[in-house]
Amino acid sequence: MCEFCVRQADDEDDGGAAASSPRRDKTASYSRNYSGPFRKTPDRLFGMGLIRLYQLTLSGFVGNSCRHIPTCSEYGYESIARHGLWAGGWMTLFRVGRCGPGGTSGLDPVPEMLGDGFRWWAPWRYVSLGRKRA
Repeated sequence: MCEFCVRQADDEDDGGAAASSPRRDKTASYSRNYSGPFRKTPDRLFGMGLIRLYQLTLSGFVGNSCRHIPTCSEYGYESIARHGLWAGGWMTLFRVGRCGPGGTSGLDPVPEMLGDGFRWWAPWRYVSLGRKRA
């Protein structure tokens, strides 16, 4: 279940003794972007800053036309935060390429860990991350 569905289910919960999930603080603020732990290196902060600048300025003009969950900018933010500017940037570039007509759609989360086949000198291998398995 995605984080938005969990939040909605918590809001609908009456808070009785039979509640299966712990109650979240209603006053806490939530971010669309990745808020998990990551190393705050200059390259990651720069890449995340560029994506955040896009979200605050140009995203409103482009429109809500992303076919994936999370959106391409959220995916880029999280992939750069988790995997660094080089790997996350390539993952974001290939994800935006898949978002057009004839591309994929649906749930496409950022992988927690990259496999052994993903090396910095072979960025074309990041294309395979979003492909649907047949």
